[in-house]
Amino acid sequence: MIRVLVAAPIHKDALKLLESSGFEVIVKEYPSNNELVKLIKGFDALIVRSKPLVTRDVIEAANKLKVIGRAGVGLDNIDLEAAKEKGIAVFNAPGAPTNSVAELAIGLMLAVLRKIAYADRNMREGKWVKKECLGQELHGKILGVIGMGRIGRAVARIAHHGFGMRIIYYDIIRCPREIEEELKAQFLDLETVLSEADVITIHVPLTPQTKHLINEERLKLMKPTAILINTSRGGVIDTNALVKALKKGWMAGAGLDVFEEEPLPSNHPLTKLDNVVLTPHIGANTIEAQERAGIEIAKKIIGFFKGK
Repeated sequence: MIRVLVAAPIHKDALKLLESSGFEVIVKEYPSNNELVKLIKGFDALIVRSKPLVTRDVIEAANKLKVIGRAGVGLDNIDLEAAKEKGIAVFNAPGAPTNSVAELAIGLMLAVLRKIAYADRNMREGKWVKKECLGQELHGKILGVIGMGRIGRAVARIAHHGFGMRIIYYDIIRCPREIEEELKAQFLDLETVLSEADVITIHVPLTPQTKHLINEERLKLMKPTAILINTSRGGVIDTNALVKALKKGWMAGAGLDVFEEEPLPSNHPLTKLDNVVLTPHIGANTIEAQERAGIEIAKKIIGFFKGK
């Protein structure tokens, strides 16, 4: 019997799908690295989300592992080189969280520009901060999209069609002409996007090439009235440089769902800033996205073992 270790919470329908296909499913949510090294022996398949880390130690300890499934988009928590060396297939569910992450990005834009979190905090303390909450509209602003893949395009569609925003973007690959025409999107270099946009939203994977893509030098290019949104990976932004930029007023604010260190420590400098909205990596954390991701990865694993 094919044995599947589910090392992160996935939708119940995905578990049922695996079981109904004749697989033995064992659930052990978020084991530590040492625990996973011990657990992985005897399993043919492993399912994770953004956690736990699937390190080389885990992969080398696996004696039967044939496939790793990531119920989500990124693969940066999996040692892909080690998996390749052992001939282990790696799958993800890239389309599942698109709508959820895109909607959160828009939500963070509104929260930062309209100072929603700041107003809420003060209201709970009995403070009426109406004057301090003078905000900005999204309507008619310039949206700079860094990474125009599935999620970047979804954000651009909401922003353009819903808020009348002008779209400029940077990516290593230019979008097809029909996408640019639909969104009236302009392809520019990274520095120009950073300097011209009123709102910058990041949607790139974390790779050696994108590590600290947004650094101090590039943050200095932003308008002092502009805001930065990150729902991709924390490591894309140099956190120390971002804190400096926010404190010195190089930019107006930021909305962050991802961080270089997760969970974010309670005493982190970002938690002390009123011009930042912070959420705990919840971009794909919706009922709909989790159902799609779980079922998509379950189907891929079933298809792998059944030769489809």
